Amino acid sequence: MRLSLGQREALWAIAFLVIPLTFFLYFRILPAFQALLLSLYEWHADPSMRRFVGLEHYGRLLEDPLLRRALLNTLLYTLLGVPLQIVLGLVLALLLRRAPWGRDLFRAIYFAPYITPAVAVAWVWSWMLSPHFGLVNEILGLLGLPPQPFLQSPSQALPTVTWVVVWQNLGFQIVLFLAGLESIPREYYEAARIDGAEGFRLFRYITWPLLNPVLVFSVVIGTIGYLQLFTQVVNLNFTDQGGPLNSTLTLALYIYQLAFLRFQLGYAAAVTVVLFLLILLVTLVQLRLLSRRVEL
Repeated sequence: MRLSLGQREALWAIAFLVIPLTFFLYFRILPAFQALLLSLYEWHADPSMRRFVGLEHYGRLLEDPLLRRALLNTLLYTLLGVPLQIVLGLVLALLLRRAPWGRDLFRAIYFAPYITPAVAVAWVWSWMLSPHFGLVNEILGLLGLPPQPFLQSPSQALPTVTWVVVWQNLGFQIVLFLAGLESIPREYYEAARIDGAEGFRLFRYITWPLLNPVLVFSVVIGTIGYLQLFTQVVNLNFTDQGGPLNSTLTLALYIYQLAFLRFQLGYAAAVTVVLFLLILLVTLVQLRLLSRRVEL
């Protein structure tokens, strides 16, 4: 049977989609189901020795103070980091858009930390924030201010880690918002100026509504990143991961400690399921609340 051009194109499209779909199913969906299955067992290196415990691990979640602390810290990271990096990214993008020269240079400078390995960024900041010989405390000393413990202080450690993550992600936010700003037709601004709109009114009624798709993407991606925060927490305070006094412990780090330091893989899988459900729930709520149609 001779196939039409449309049928041949459809077959080629399906053939090209099979490879990424297979990759996604094997490396994303299958591990998720395996984690769910593993959470129902008491793990043992010998598969024949694994004992079915049902929902016992999930019952244990309600009585785990470290889990509650990790969950609280993770939510604090998200509540502090996401709004801060979005506001700073938008403000800097608006300023760069008005820059008369050097826009590409500044964009590259801001974007450089984002493409730098997070481990390298964390180790450099760890040295800079050292209470004994760190560059930041040296600068504070020159300004007549007392040295700060930063990562060694239970009250300062979490905001300090949050700032490092915001600093590294800021370039990505700037590039996103610049792309969104440049996609807004100039005719809208010209029409608004003819009607007498200037300054903040242009931002409120033209720029902000038309940036909604970029804002939704930025909030969702940023939130997912903070809920999975791991690398910076581990490497900023490598000798006391999650410390001091569990003040920087995150859900992802707690899962790592349970699985690979305590070898409680069944319980770690249960925490992983909780983290997955948390990310799914928060993402759906954000998409529901933030997405809106814009009519001009």
